[in-house]
Amino acid sequence: MSWRSKKGADLLRGHDWAVQRNQNILLSGARIIDPALGLDQTADIFIERGKIIQIGEIERDELKEHVTIDMRGKIIVPGFQDMHAHFGQPGREDRETLTTGICAAAAGGYTGVAITPDTDPYIDNAGIVKWIQDQTSGSPVFVQPVAAVTRDDEGRRLTDIDDIYHAGVRVFSDTGRPAASPEIMRRALDYMKLHALTISSRTQEASLAAGGIVREGPVSTRLGQKPWPSIAESMGAAKLLLLAMYTGGKLHLEAISSTETIDLIRWARERGVKVTCDTTPHYLALTDEACETFDGNYKTSPPLGSESDREALIAAVADGTIDAIASDHMPLTGEECLVEYSTVPDGVVGLETSLGVLAKEFGGDKPDWNQLIKLLSIQPREIMEMPKATIKAGAYADLTMIDPDAVWMVDAKRFLSKGRNTPFGGWQLPVKSMGIINRGWLVLAPDARMLLK
Repeated sequence: MSWRSKKGADLLRGHDWAVQRNQNILLSGARIIDPALGLDQTADIFIERGKIIQIGEIERDELKEHVTIDMRGKIIVPGFQDMHAHFGQPGREDRETLTTGICAAAAGGYTGVAITPDTDPYIDNAGIVKWIQDQTSGSPVFVQPVAAVTRDDEGRRLTDIDDIYHAGVRVFSDTGRPAASPEIMRRALDYMKLHALTISSRTQEASLAAGGIVREGPVSTRLGQKPWPSIAESMGAAKLLLLAMYTGGKLHLEAISSTETIDLIRWARERGVKVTCDTTPHYLALTDEACETFDGNYKTSPPLGSESDREALIAAVADGTIDAIASDHMPLTGEECLVEYSTVPDGVVGLETSLGVLAKEFGGDKPDWNQLIKLLSIQPREIMEMPKATIKAGAYADLTMIDPDAVWMVDAKRFLSKGRNTPFGGWQLPVKSMGIINRGWLVLAPDARMLLK
């Protein structure tokens, strides 16, 4: 059922969120940050039916009828864009539907989400792309399908890339399938150049990773779990980087987690390879030592790395090697999690906790907002060739609202996502999204409703 049926809005309202559409809105006294414009100022913003009309000190008497949100002490930034989230629908609605995924994204401050092709059926033709576009049409979160590179489980035949491109897709991936052969990937990278498209890929050498549960090292030895060597990731990355170098195609590496992969990306960029990459909040905040609890909420793909890997990732964020941070949101059912550790499916939810976790890791109650906005909004949109979200008069409002003083505790039972498989349950986080303004929608969190007048 599409957002046009109001099912999504009703779900948000059922959780006590304020949801309005096509209202004129005055955001009063906000700190406005937009690194792309060099903007960091305290001002009012007036939005008329989805478009920013005025920024500055605004005379209330001159405005059309509107609602006001008291944003004193709060922050407004360009809307966040997630690069890969697993929504399940079609086929795995027991894990997540498009509607619940959109609600979770809005709760986390995301105005755009790219959804991975590992659905059932796989997103490998223009028809499925158009179906998803229709189902999410008019929602407060723009949903961008990522389409498959290959059309069968063996990865032997390319999808109809041209047809899918004309349906609006700009990024292709085989997430959730065995890696295509180097020859197929070479052909795909070559073909993508016709439309300047990007292949987004996991980096894993299947023969090395097969059956691995915990990152190879002292922890896997202590636990007696089959090790997953970090070279499984770096060797997979090396093959893809060499193919991108050979073809001149555009490559994005997803969810990188190891020191060696970071070094390979730097090496490739020095040689002119067109490569970007992302990591995730769980690789920046956690290590393999969390797995000693045998809690399936710490089971990820790739498995959590060592402390030295975590430190290398943080350094790579700081020096710009890592271009973006993605949630890699992967909901699981309760039944899937109620099994022994080794058989729990890989994946954790992240849309509703990413901002808070990243703020905690990058400055606590005083994070570097320019850095976080680049990683969560500006650079993901550039990589995916999506329209920029800019805060200026005349632009359509695509905004994330943040309470920088909202200390809160993660409680998975309160998630809007169907998934409860978070590794951050019980964590106290220093920052929280208040909601979003996008596509004419105002979506405001329960604890921010008192600011709405």
